[in-house]
Amino acid sequence: MTNNFDYPILTVTVFFPLLGALLLLFVRNAASIRWISLLVTIGTFIIASPMLCAFDKTTHLMQFVEKKPWIPSLGINYFLGIDGISILFIFLTALLGVLSVLVSWKSIDTKVKEFHIAILAMEAGMLGVFASLDFFLFYIFWEAMLIPMFILIGVWGGANRVYAAVKFFLYTLLGSVLMLVGIIVLYLYGGSTLDILTLSNIKYPFYLQYWIFLAFLAAFAVKVPMFPVHTWLPDAHTEAPTAGSVILAGVLIKMGAYGFLRFSIPMFPDAAKFFAAPLIILSIVGIIYGAMVCFAQKDIKRLIAYSSVSHMGFVTLGIFSLNSQGLEGGILQMINHGIITGALFLMIGIIYERTHTRMIADYGGFASLVPWYAGVFIIFTFASVGLPGTNGFIGEFLIIFGAFKAKWLWGFLAATGIILGAGYMLRLYQKVFFEKANPEATSRFHLTDLSLREALTLLPLIILVFWIGLYPQALLDYMHVSVEHLIKKTGSAAGAENLMAQYIREIFRWF
Repeated sequence: MTNNFDYPILTVTVFFPLLGALLLLFVRNAASIRWISLLVTIGTFIIASPMLCAFDKTTHLMQFVEKKPWIPSLGINYFLGIDGISILFIFLTALLGVLSVLVSWKSIDTKVKEFHIAILAMEAGMLGVFASLDFFLFYIFWEAMLIPMFILIGVWGGANRVYAAVKFFLYTLLGSVLMLVGIIVLYLYGGSTLDILTLSNIKYPFYLQYWIFLAFLAAFAVKVPMFPVHTWLPDAHTEAPTAGSVILAGVLIKMGAYGFLRFSIPMFPDAAKFFAAPLIILSIVGIIYGAMVCFAQKDIKRLIAYSSVSHMGFVTLGIFSLNSQGLEGGILQMINHGIITGALFLMIGIIYERTHTRMIADYGGFASLVPWYAGVFIIFTFASVGLPGTNGFIGEFLIIFGAFKAKWLWGFLAATGIILGAGYMLRLYQKVFFEKANPEATSRFHLTDLSLREALTLLPLIILVFWIGLYPQALLDYMHVSVEHLIKKTGSAAGAENLMAQYIREIFRWF
């Protein structure tokens, strides 16, 4: 473990947004609130950025480590650190925090202070999840970030916002409670410590891995969300304000997949191998099911929401392929999905401000009415379908490669999801931008092309689409050593065919 700076850079990064949220409590002017919120998110991004440059890519050890006793009597420490996996999500969270404030500049005109406090508090919670190396601290951040999102959906959401907010909260809370039970068992078994690194180095008997893996799965599968516990996501996305959808798609649903990488696989490698096949099957079902449902959607935002179910199915497929190509592809696709789907929700929010409708049937002919908007939308459409040269291609390529390496049938079935994805996204683009306009609907619109603020909001995402698409090694270099270390842990685990026999022997030993 190393600390590359002489000051606690992770603490400053995590708590700077929270400090900004506290500052907003004393500000009354709406314009000042917006500017302070923007400056705080930009400041967070600037503070976090040096870690990318100073990061040592040759080691899997945690870096920028900060560890102080917190509650010594319970073995709880204030413990932060990041590796080659979590550093990428710190960067993505900080970037999307800036864009969420920019896209809300005009669309949020009621309870402006409360909105920006919720955005900044949620950013602090998400950064804390990715940086925590103590289970107690991790769980506090994990639960704390749910509250701002619940408020964002419930207060600034659409017509069914209360239903969507309550459904989101109940689904995620139920899974989190089961994870808490698993954490307590680990605490008792591991000698009264909640140090994640220490607990990761303990070899647990298979029966214990089996049940704690399931407890953690309850939390992580809901958060991804995996089929069939995905039903909260379309409602939450549809009703959330644009900034809420961007954060939800860009970061929040990555927490579940991150949990698999940080806890489920390294701590319970035997159980991970045992459950890999059924989880891969659920992932493939999610890929195909999510894509098929997209064809039936009439609401453009709901269509993109269901596309997230399909795309996150690729992520979990890559993770549970348990080989380097699949794991690296899954991590890379988590970043790509945050960029692409976050951008698509930004685009939908921009046009919704002008039309006040999300019904695809109300659109048409936008290619000639808003040509710059149409040009940017096609970039993210091509990225979503995985066109070579865009970031969506390399992530899906690695995942499919990893799936074929694990079992050819899995790779073949998953590849059909790419074809379906191209079908519903290109069909959407054709309907919105090239079909004959609906005169009854367009007569109510006040269509203007992208403003300078909107263009600047989208520009970083456009750059990332092509930069990662043309030079993915820039990101793969960060994660490669950490992924290889993860594979070594699973490589030393027993084969799945021997695990159930081991479990049965353990059960008989109890009696």
